[in-house]
Amino acid sequence: MINEKIHAHFAESIQTSIVAAEALPELIEKAAILLSKTLIRGNKILVCGNGGAAALAQIFASHLLNKYEKERPSLPAIAITADSALLSAIATDSHFNEIYAKQIAALSQDGDLLLVISHGGNSRNLIKAVETALSKNLQIIILNGVDGGELAGLLGSDDIEIRAPSDKGSRIEEIHLLVINCLSDLIDQQLFPQQ
Repeated sequence: MINEKIHAHFAESIQTSIVAAEALPELIEKAAILLSKTLIRGNKILVCGNGGAAALAQIFASHLLNKYEKERPSLPAIAITADSALLSAIATDSHFNEIYAKQIAALSQDGDLLLVISHGGNSRNLIKAVETALSKNLQIIILNGVDGGELAGLLGSDDIEIRAPSDKGSRIEEIHLLVINCLSDLIDQQLFPQQ
């Protein structure tokens, strides 16, 4: 019984990955190019998400700031999910929906990029983050799931949505991690081809 359940998890994960591998490469490539161009211009990447997606935001920022798989110079990225004192202060003094928007308003500059990681695209604080980024003319990449939610409808023609082909949070997180690893590898290849 337990072994069957474990096998089912692996089988479902593999099937979702196969569907994603067929559907997402072009969007992942476009996103990697956009991220690389942002970094080449000397701009930075801001990354946010909620819950498990916040952890993924921190993983992506660490891939850029430290390294993915090979040593290379650090790249400017900020996981605006990581400062618990700041997040709780904003949530208490303003509103939880402002926890990322206030940081984007203060930290972003023209030419920066916001990467949002979301399971379903309907979290009010992520919507507010994207609205703030749009008001500051930031380009946006969203790693999304389910039907894209309200976030998908906010994007402009130059922005990118990479939607995991699942409606299950666990599978969406797995695909998002694979996408983050692909993006990290492609950025390294584009910026540091000799290393």
